[in-house]
Amino acid sequence: MTSLHDGNDAVPGTHPGPSLDLLIAGGTVVDGSGGPPRRADVGIAGDRIVAVGDLPRSAASRVLDVPGLVVAPGFVDSHGHSDVAVLSSPRVPSKIRQGITTEVMGNCGLGVAPFGVSVDPGELRALLSIVDVDPGVEWRWRTVAEYLGVVEERGSAFNVAMLAGNLPIRASCCGYGDRPATATEVARMQEMTDQALSDGAVGLSCGLMYPPNAYAGTDELVALGEVVARHGAMFAFHLRDYGDQLLESVDEALAVAERSGCRVQISHLTVLGERNWGKVSAALKRIDAVAARGADVAVDCYPYLAGSTNMTQMLPRWTLDGGNDALLERLGNPGERRRIGAELEAGRLQDWNGVLVVGGSLGATADDLMGRSVADIAAARGVPPAEAFLQVVEQSAGSAVMVAFGRSEQDLRAVLAHPRSMIGSDGLGLDPDGPSGGGMPHPRSYGCYPRLLGRYVRDLGALSLEAAVHKATFQVAERFGIPDRGLIAPGWIADLVVFDPARITDPATFTDPQQMAVGVEAVTVSGRLAVERGTQSGELAGVVLRRRTGGQAI
Repeated sequence: MTSLHDGNDAVPGTHPGPSLDLLIAGGTVVDGSGGPPRRADVGIAGDRIVAVGDLPRSAASRVLDVPGLVVAPGFVDSHGHSDVAVLSSPRVPSKIRQGITTEVMGNCGLGVAPFGVSVDPGELRALLSIVDVDPGVEWRWRTVAEYLGVVEERGSAFNVAMLAGNLPIRASCCGYGDRPATATEVARMQEMTDQALSDGAVGLSCGLMYPPNAYAGTDELVALGEVVARHGAMFAFHLRDYGDQLLESVDEALAVAERSGCRVQISHLTVLGERNWGKVSAALKRIDAVAARGADVAVDCYPYLAGSTNMTQMLPRWTLDGGNDALLERLGNPGERRRIGAELEAGRLQDWNGVLVVGGSLGATADDLMGRSVADIAAARGVPPAEAFLQVVEQSAGSAVMVAFGRSEQDLRAVLAHPRSMIGSDGLGLDPDGPSGGGMPHPRSYGCYPRLLGRYVRDLGALSLEAAVHKATFQVAERFGIPDRGLIAPGWIADLVVFDPARITDPATFTDPQQMAVGVEAVTVSGRLAVERGTQSGELAGVVLRRRTGGQAI
């Protein structure tokens, strides 16, 4: 077994004075460009890489010998949800320990900013329960600028780039009702989006399965896309449907790209339900066709065959008309409850054995529900599965979180291999010893990148090491306008990950998810060691990356 070790004492220095703060010596550099691996040393001074090649050990104040290990740029997570988690635990251990040094957060429209003075933060938080992992975090912000200021004040182990959330924007301008926005409301949403991007957001995200964002029409999205285009920013789409209507939902996102001229990122491209397997390849062909006409479109994905979100996402859209309180009122009406249950059963794409309860405010029965399938809960309670599902939603006041299976390995591999795809965990920076460590979160929060490199690169050969690293680093940084990160080259920021390609793996499972990655030996953020010999330091060297004019962040 190869492991990292400090080589300072092995060879005495003969250089008249060290010019490097850290030399990572003897590793195999996969530089993020997509080019082939090569044997090289990496020299760091301050927060920058200053040399890559055959470097003298005597030039460094400290040497880390890494023979047999891979040295890559720190992973840039294109799709994260650590908006509250980073404030709950700034060390974000579940992410930094798998080599993630930058996260683009605020995805799926579920951003925590901006929201207007008319919005009750408590009501908004009820709709963002999947990301609001710590009720002890006080929301001391309303704007993007205020939120990013709070992150800077607290500090962070990784770099933070933020997407403004369309869900809080629409709630601020239109409320929680299922209706089209008026012209005045659309103009106000454009103003809020413009201000959010001026405040430093790297783009806007929408979640078209999450009310009230789900009530936005295509013309409304085009109007917002025009603002995003003026800023040269990104518009990220959690599609309206990932099941029977996947292709129509992809077409909508592509139409927004073409009509508004904005850059579009389609989030976690997949399809649910065996009857829909194979549609992902058709979606990729449509994306390629629109890109060939000049639109700037791409996708992200994560290497798992199950997703995780609020259980309310499986309910008919009309049930959340008016917000979470309105849903609970409907569940209390026997006639409406029967209708909801019937529509839920008729529209489901997953077997009830493949829908697991994994989190939320479940009260005194949490231990009896956590990790169990809806089918098991229904059998134990002697009720139909749809009714058991509604009972869990009701007793959690709409906060219950699920893991849901029903995806195709072939579809996943098609996305992984596609040149327009990049990697995003769809996870959170969790702390198993802190407030965010409860429940049974999706293992992607702990193991996305080790799973990519272990299962899909080493074990299955689904893509090459250099292609996987490119999709996890430079391709993402370039796409989101993050300069000087994602590549190992002189002058670039020294955000690096050192891992053992023979050992890297993801012990985290769906039934035992809170397990740290194996095989990640060292991580540097801005040239400072955040992980050494697999152990995390207390360093909070991350910075806030605000978008500037021209689409780049600092």
